[in-house]
Amino acid sequence: MGFNILFTSVGRRVSLVQHFRKVLSDLQLEGKLVGADMALSAPAMHVVDKKYQVCRVTDEDYIPELLDICEKEDIDLLIPLIDTELLVLAQNKERFEQVSARVLVSTPGAVKIAMHKHNTHRFLTENGFAAPEVFNVDEALARDDIEYPLVMKPAKGSASIGVTKIWSKEDLEFFSGKIKNPILEECLAGCEYTLDILVDFDGQVRCVVPRKRLEVRAGEVSKGMTVKDKTIIMTGKRVVEVLKGALGPITVQGFLTGDGEFKLTEINPRFGGGHPLAIAAGADYPRWIIEMMLGRDPKIRLDGWEDGVVMLRYDEAIFTKRQDIEC
Repeated sequence: MGFNILFTSVGRRVSLVQHFRKVLSDLQLEGKLVGADMALSAPAMHVVDKKYQVCRVTDEDYIPELLDICEKEDIDLLIPLIDTELLVLAQNKERFEQVSARVLVSTPGAVKIAMHKHNTHRFLTENGFAAPEVFNVDEALARDDIEYPLVMKPAKGSASIGVTKIWSKEDLEFFSGKIKNPILEECLAGCEYTLDILVDFDGQVRCVVPRKRLEVRAGEVSKGMTVKDKTIIMTGKRVVEVLKGALGPITVQGFLTGDGEFKLTEINPRFGGGHPLAIAAGADYPRWIIEMMLGRDPKIRLDGWEDGVVMLRYDEAIFTKRQDIEC
């Protein structure tokens, strides 16, 4: 039996792609892994069975190019891997289904809540979840009682790009003119966690894996550890249950503060960059997703994974030839 997967904006997700290959082998599926990216030099483009260079996500030809790949390669499952493509794929989900390709993406409504930080904050507070206080930039500049530091970041940013710590009113004046459409919020103290959450095709939350971020590099966790904290697990479960239309892997971020309160900061409806840690701990989302697509019912427990598994990431290199990365 064949099962073909297309990874879009595949970038640096070498470990994730390689694990999907292992899953196909373990399930005895004669699958093909296809990668798409705007850069032929993307490392993960060189661990797939077939690669396609595509236009930018913002280009009007992006969806037609992906549809063409799905038809050519008989794709069963399309897995998006960066934030900027989630909404356009969610909005065109039915077009992919017409060529028998299922897109592992949440509904447009859920994506809009997750991908705009003002929407995320409103969603969290309106539904009773603890979140950092958000300030209006102009009002904050006019006040003398604001406690610094604060955090400023683009409202539609991702991968920690543009995230800036604001130490004073002078910093606020300077960076408010540098960061487009910013969100300004209190700087939380405590341990930061990323929660890997799996939502099945019936909208049920099946598993939650909190990962304590021990060290972060360029916006992505470089050292982390799984932590079986019941309060954090149940908070993550409730958040995604309230986020109607969530599907597949969802990452939720937050801080466990010194007084034991878990404050939520972000929702990203895709595989997180540190997801290999959850897999190593026994939360095999890739396998379970494929099994569910095949009509099987994998045995999944909400906390059925190993506590205290540590990931220490390091750089690896892929070597290829000049002609393989040139247009």
